[in-house]
Amino acid sequence: MDKRTDKRDYYLDIADAVSERSTCLRRRYGAIIVRNDEIISTGYNGAPRGRRNCCDLGRCTREELCIPSGERYELCRSVHAEANAIISAARRDMLGGTLYLSGRDGKTGELLTDTTSCSMCRRLIINAGIERVVARIGEDDYRVTEVEEWTREEN
Repeated sequence: MDKRTDKRDYYLDIADAVSERSTCLRRRYGAIIVRNDEIISTGYNGAPRGRRNCCDLGRCTREELCIPSGERYELCRSVHAEANAIISAARRDMLGGTLYLSGRDGKTGELLTDTTSCSMCRRLIINAGIERVVARIGEDDYRVTEVEEWTREEN
């Protein structure tokens, strides 16, 4: 019998496939929420419904202003992948679940080795009742974060 992909890689691969729908020119993220071995929802980063995407405009405001990654999110047109996944699910279905996250560079397509949720998404994840976040940080590497750690942080 062929070696099967383990569940963690399976879900991270799905999150990576979801990221292919991203409309961001800078970073492409995909997120899925899983509970009891069932995919509850998916999300990718892109402009709110009905608004034009950066890929359609051909420009990124944060890129034009040379804003470093992780700063000045209010200037970004996109709703983050984690937020879109949470928006698409009922809280009762997410309670105790796991969010899988994968990110790629918008220009090179390379996996991001520093994939993590921003502080705003962390707040959403906490309030959604998600218990852990598994972020892909390399082809065969990932980081597991217990959301309780974020709850204890004040910043």
